Amino acid sequence: MTSSQDRISRGRSRRPFRYAAAVAAILTLVGCGEAGQGAPVPPRSMSVSSEAMPENVLPARYTCHGASINPPLDWSGAPANTKSLALVVDDSSAPITPDIYWLVFDIQPGTTDIQQDGLPTGARQALNSAGTMSYDAPCPSGHPHMYRFTVYALNRQLSMANGAPLLAVWTAIANATIARGRIVVTGYP
Repeated sequence: MTSSQDRISRGRSRRPFRYAAAVAAILTLVGCGEAGQGAPVPPRSMSVSSEAMPENVLPARYTCHGASINPPLDWSGAPANTKSLALVVDDSSAPITPDIYWLVFDIQPGTTDIQQDGLPTGARQALNSAGTMSYDAPCPSGHPHMYRFTVYALNRQLSMANGAPLLAVWTAIANATIARGRIVVTGYP
C-alpha cells in the first residue's frame, strides 16, 4: 500500500471519531465564551503569521510531500490575563469533518512563536486525528485544501497529560478561550 493509500485508508477508519469530534468542535469552538449570566461573548482577536508561508500558501516541506515538519508561526495580541496558549492545525476542506493535524496546549503565556520542527518548552500535545501525539503533516490530494493554524489564548492552563484525547483537549480549549487568531493557508497536491 502506498503512503497516500495508507492515509486514505486510515482516514476512512477514523470517520466515526472525526464526525463526533467535528460536531463537538462546531458546537464548542465557535469562538464564544461566557460572561456574566452565560451570555455569549466573542473572543478578542490575535494576530497570527508565518514568514515561511508567503502569500498564505503551505510549502510542500510542511506537508507529506516534503519534510513533514511543522512550519514556524508567530503571534501577538494575547490579553494580559492569558494563563496559557493552545494551537490547533486543521483542514477546513476535509469532507464532512475537519481533520486535526496538530493540537498543542499548555504553551506558556509569554510565548509568541513556535519554531520550525519544534515545540515550545513545557508545551504538551494531544492526540491528533491520526491518533498520534505529533504534527501529522497535511497531505493535500486531488485539489487544493485550506489549512487553518489557530492560536488560542486561554484563561487557565489545561493541565492535561501529554497524549490526552483530542476531543477532551478541544473541549477544554473551547471552554477557556479568551482570544483567538488564525492564519488560513492553501496546500496544493
